[in-house]
Amino acid sequence: MEKIDKVTVIGIAGGTGSGKTTVVKKLVEVLPPHYVAVVPLDSYYNDTSHMTEEERHQINFDHPSAFDWKLLHQQLADLRAGKAIEQPTYSYIKCNREQETIHVEPKPVVIIEGIMTLVDKKLRSLMDLKVFVDTDADERLIRNIQRDTIDRGRTVSMVVDRYLKVLKPMHEQFIEPTKRYADIIIPQGGENEKGISILCRYVEGLVEK
Repeated sequence: MEKIDKVTVIGIAGGTGSGKTTVVKKLVEVLPPHYVAVVPLDSYYNDTSHMTEEERHQINFDHPSAFDWKLLHQQLADLRAGKAIEQPTYSYIKCNREQETIHVEPKPVVIIEGIMTLVDKKLRSLMDLKVFVDTDADERLIRNIQRDTIDRGRTVSMVVDRYLKVLKPMHEQFIEPTKRYADIIIPQGGENEKGISILCRYVEGLVEK
């Protein structure tokens, strides 16, 4: 394996349905092939194997306590040190980790993407660039309805109910305040082609250095 002199870590945060995945995809496209490792925060939900199915369904997955920060810190530190990791995988259907892991090799650029990416102070300290993808609440709700009804088997009323009771208050309490930690804020999420283009050029410059 070729030794990597410098690993650039980019954190991309924003509310659920804000367009984070689109921003990540554009970044991956502009950088050289096989240059980027993407680490989704959603892979690091706590292992709930010891819980009953009923207990798992009571977990608030939009609260910082739902994540295994310790494992993420360790695996990110490993990637920065040039070591490969076995990234966990998570099932939204089972509300638990899968048995399988994903082998991730260290790359010159590591992107951590997820709603709570900028919440944890220690995680922020490991980042070279912090990005917040900002999108209006109604847009995010529409995307959540589209995604959850298709991919996660939920009804529209279930998605709206969860949005009002969980997503909205958790977003306002934990996610929205992390904007102040961002080096770059991209309004309108994945629709903001100019903003994403500026971000891409900046990251290319970081990598060239």
